[in-house]
Amino acid sequence: MRSSQQPYHENSGGALWADYLRVRSDTGRFCEPLEIEDYGIQSMPATSPPKWHLAHTAWFFETFVLKPFLQDYREYHPLFARLFNSYYVSLGGYHPRPERGLLSRPTVAEVYRYRGYVDESMERLLAQTDHPQWNDIERFTVLGLNHEQQHQELLLTDIKHNFACNPLRPVYSTTPALSAPDQPAPSLQWVDLAGGIKTIGHTGEGFAYDNEVPPHKTYLNAFRLASRPVTNAEFMEFVAAGGYRQPRHWLSDAWQSVCEMRWEAPLYWERIDGVWWHMTLSGMRPVDLHAPVCHVSFFEAAAFAHWAGKRLPTEAEWEVAAAGVPIAGNLRETGALHPLPVLADDAPLLQMFGDVWEWTQSAYTAYPGY
Repeated sequence: MRSSQQPYHENSGGALWADYLRVRSDTGRFCEPLEIEDYGIQSMPATSPPKWHLAHTAWFFETFVLKPFLQDYREYHPLFARLFNSYYVSLGGYHPRPERGLLSRPTVAEVYRYRGYVDESMERLLAQTDHPQWNDIERFTVLGLNHEQQHQELLLTDIKHNFACNPLRPVYSTTPALSAPDQPAPSLQWVDLAGGIKTIGHTGEGFAYDNEVPPHKTYLNAFRLASRPVTNAEFMEFVAAGGYRQPRHWLSDAWQSVCEMRWEAPLYWERIDGVWWHMTLSGMRPVDLHAPVCHVSFFEAAAFAHWAGKRLPTEAEWEVAAAGVPIAGNLRETGALHPLPVLADDAPLLQMFGDVWEWTQSAYTAYPGY
C-alpha cells in the first residue's frame, strides 16, 4: 500500500494543515471496520495492536513537533512517552514491543482523545507560518505525515495477521477493487539494462527518508530484469515441483526455517479441496493466478529465484531500472487492499510501483556518506 506525498514549500501552512487532516483522517478511517475487541490484539511479537499504532503516531507529532516548537505545550500524559515510544533510546525508555498487546489501558476511547488533543495543538502550531523555526516545523511535520502513512500500511498488515489467526477468518472490508478482469498476466520478458557508472539515491526536491540519501555513484555490470513481478501461478509451479522440500534451493539459515516452521507455501495460503486459497483483508479468497505473489519472505524469494535458474536483483540494479518508470500503479488511493494483476502495457517494465514490495539480494546498509 503506497501513497503519493506532494512536496511542501515555505509558508504553505494552509496546504500543510490540509494534508495533515487528510492523513490523520485516513488513519481513523482505516480503523472504522474494527470492533472494540480488535483494537488490543497483538498476534505475534513483530506486530502491534491497532490501538498502539493510533497512539504511537500521535506521540510522534507530540514528541518531534509540538514539544520543541509550540510554546507552552503541555504533554497529554507524562507516561505516554514511555508507552508509545517505539525504539528511540535517546528519548528514554520504552515499553517492550512484544508486550504491547498486554496494555488494556489506556482505553481505545482515551487513545482517540489523545489523538484529538494532538490534532488541536497541531492546528494552532501550523497556523504560525511566521514562526522563527517554521522551516523545521514544516520539515518534521512532513516527516510525521510520511511516518503515519507507513503506520497505515503496518496497521492493515497487522490487522490482517490478527484476523488470519482467528478460525472464523473475519472480513475486515469487502473491497470491490479486489475484483479484476480475469486476464492472464503478460508473458514474462527479460529487459536488457546497460551497465556502467550510475547514480542512485534521492536527488529530487520532494520528501525522502534519510536512508534514501545521499545520491552517489555506483558501478553496475549490464544486467537483465524480469518485465513484471512473479505471479501466483509461477510460484505455484515452484510449490508443485517440491521447492519447499529441496534444500539445494535454500540458504542454510533458510532451510533451517523451512524445517522448524514447516513452511509449505507462502504465508496465508491454504489448500482447500485441491485449490489454493489465501487470507486477505476481504476474508478467504481463491488465490488469483495472475496477481503478483505476496507474503513471501526473503528466504522464499531467493529460493524461488534459484529454482528458476535466476537471482534476485541488487538494490542498485532495481533502483536504476525503476528510475525511468512513471510512478503509477495500484497505490493506496485506488482503494484496493490487495495486489491486482498487471494489465498489458507497452512499457518494458510493468508493476514497478504499487501492489507489492520487492525483494533484492542487497543487505540493508547505509549509502556511502550517510
